Amino acid sequence: MIKVSVLYPKTNDSTFDIGYYRDTHMALVRDRLGDACKRTAIESGLAGGAPGQEPTYIAMGHLYFESVDQFQSSFGPHAREILGDIPNFTNVEPTVQISEVIE
Repeated sequence: MIKVSVLYPKTNDSTFDIGYYRDTHMALVRDRLGDACKRTAIESGLAGGAPGQEPTYIAMGHLYFESVDQFQSSFGPHAREILGDIPNFTNVEPTVQISEVIE
């Protein structure tokens, strides 16, 4: 199993509409990726590790797939549409990481 993490860094001027992300963007992502995407998760950053510290990420989205190939083959045809929706909920350029899930 692999996890595709989309990380939205917190900056002084970052904005993020978590409601839109949850209700509209991730619904779009799940619809376009279909059964290849086994599950999704959303995180909203609250704080950093030290008292009073801002979170490193304002939000994170996670997508789970059986393999990198399944991610690439399901995401590729819809990449332009999915990525084109990003300005509708944030002014932040996300960072993407693909990880192996070890249980």
